[in-house]
Amino acid sequence: MSNPCIICVAITGSVPTKANNPAVPITVEEQIESTQEAFEAGASIAHCHVRNDDGTTTSDPEKFGRLMEGLKTHCPGMIVQLSTGGRSGAGTERGGMLSLAPDMASLSVGSNNFPTRVYENPPDLVAWLASEMIKYNVKPEIEAFDLSHIFQAKLMQDRGELQGTPYVQFVMGVKNAMPVDREVFDFYIRTVKRLFGEDAPWCAAGIGPNQIVVNEWAIAAGGHARTGLEDNMRLDRERLAPSNAALVARAVELCEKYERPVASWQQARAILGLAAPAN
Repeated sequence: MSNPCIICVAITGSVPTKANNPAVPITVEEQIESTQEAFEAGASIAHCHVRNDDGTTTSDPEKFGRLMEGLKTHCPGMIVQLSTGGRSGAGTERGGMLSLAPDMASLSVGSNNFPTRVYENPPDLVAWLASEMIKYNVKPEIEAFDLSHIFQAKLMQDRGELQGTPYVQFVMGVKNAMPVDREVFDFYIRTVKRLFGEDAPWCAAGIGPNQIVVNEWAIAAGGHARTGLEDNMRLDRERLAPSNAALVARAVELCEKYERPVASWQQARAILGLAAPAN
């Protein structure tokens, strides 16, 4: 099989609530169950946030630890990617879970506008998060909300702040940030290949109804795809998504349409240069 597609499922995020969609998993137990269903549907990466019992956001390492342990048991081999995003904490609190040594963690290397606020990623914090990822052998996923973030990742790589070839994810469709624009998307791909090499892996995520659009663009173009309830809670205008697995199934259908095999966890780890999980 050639050019398998890695499917990442972003299970919870920091914003969606059960009032928005009852399927959003909030407790660690719900997150484990939802991720297992998505894993069985074809996802090989779980992008994880944790919440307090009342649904508010947190970066609590204890909750991340319980989630990682549950995923190791119920989704053996799946790549666990923890979020260091700014909605879940402030300052170095955002990286307090990196000592748990997950396979991957998200890394936003620059600031940008969000719908009602500035998503702040100051250089000193970005550098600290990157250093913690090197310290604990955590592979970063570069969340590129803007073209400049791809160039910043290259600068960090050149300075030795990122090890190996970065895995860049284009995030498109956040209100007040980069819209879903095909010419920009294609330029992103060319930029990643020019800066990091023709074989550099990349991923794309679309927000809200643009999720399926960007999924299709990425899969058709030979990249990898992110889906899940963090980014989009609906199948269409009339129907809520019943689960994370249902959104993964849509991405799997697109892989079939474009004759892309869905990457197993073993293939995903090979593509991203990740070691096999410890027993």
